[in-house]
Order: sequence, then structure tokens, then C-alpha cells
Amino acid sequence: MSAVPTDGREDHWLELAATVLLALAAIGTAWATYQSSSWHGRQAEAQSASIAARVESTREANVANREGQVDLAIFTQWVDAYAHRETELTDFYRKRFRAEFEPAFEAWVATKPLTNPAAPLSPFAMPQYKLEATRLAERKEAEAAAYSQDVKTYVQRADDYTLAVVVFAISLFFAALSTRMHTRGSRLTLLAMGYVLFLGTVAWLATQPVSVGA
Repeated sequence: MSAVPTDGREDHWLELAATVLLALAAIGTAWATYQSSSWHGRQAEAQSASIAARVESTREANVANREGQVDLAIFTQWVDAYAHRETELTDFYRKRFRAEFEPAFEAWVATKPLTNPAAPLSPFAMPQYKLEATRLAERKEAEAAAYSQDVKTYVQRADDYTLAVVVFAISLFFAALSTRMHTRGSRLTLLAMGYVLFLGTVAWLATQPVSVGA
């Protein structure tokens, strides 16, 4: 029974190594492509959420602005009536203060602004003057900023996986090209480069977050 030639055995192992690399790189390309697409999907969702939160923030800010104008207008009329000692008119405007304005007004009156030079100039300078619409606007703006940061993060992750797709494709190219070479040295060199790129990319992707679905 004749022995298998050493050259034939080496060629067989080189072909097998090229086939394995082709298969692994193809799987890696598909996985990285899926991950890149998934992260882009999450980026789109975060972008939409950011826009929606910013729109809501603007709406609440407009509400707060209108409420502030109402408070200022009624308070100005109250001051004018108080200055002219029109008690009935003063009471009329006093009863029309908004509920959110009441605590600030009471706290301001308690500072005795007519006799205390250190008193705040108006209730609007009091820490008690707080508008719920302003709080909501600030919260929504913070949400929008957080979503915007998520967008940047997801875009970067998608780009990282896109880069992995490119490197895997280069590994595929080296594996396929090695099967066309006629010398063992060139085949080994191409396969070695392909495996180094493939394994290096796999090791790098192992440190990257994985999206389980967009």
C-alpha cells in the first residue's frame, strides 16, 4: 500500500484551511452586517424619541411663557390698584392670581417689601415661584439630550460593525485568493494574513456590545 505524498497532504490541509476561513469569514460578515443594521435601527428610534421629547419641551416652555405673562399682567394690575388704594379692585385682582403664583406672592408679602429695602423686587424673584410647565420643559429637554447622546453612541457602534464587515470581507478575499495561488509559500502567506485579520476582528468584536434587536 503506497503512502500519501507529503506534498499532496499539505495541499489538502491548505485547501481545508482556506475553506474554513471562507466559511468563518462569511458567517462573521453576516453577523457584523446584522449588528450594524440593528444598531442603525436603534439609532433611528433614539433620534425619533429625541425629536419628540424636544418638541414636547418646546410646547411646555411655551405654556410656561404664557402662564408667566398672565401672572405678570395680573400682578401689575394688582400693584397699580394697591398703589391707588382701590381696595375693591385690589381684591378683584388678588382673587385672580393663579395657584402657582400664590405661594410666591405670599412669601414676597411676608418680606415686607414696602419697608424692607432688602426684600426681593417682586414675587417672581422668590424661590417659591415655580411653574410646573417649566419643570416639564426642563425634564423633556434633559430626555432629548439623553436620547441625542444615545444616537451618537448607536451610530458609533453601527460604524464599528460596518468596519468589521469590511475586514471580514478582506479575510474572504485573502482566503479565496489563496486557492488561486500555485506556490505553497504564497498560499500560506495569504491564509496567514486572512486568519490574522479574521481572528483580530473577532477578538475586537468580543469587546463590543451586542444588539439583540432593533
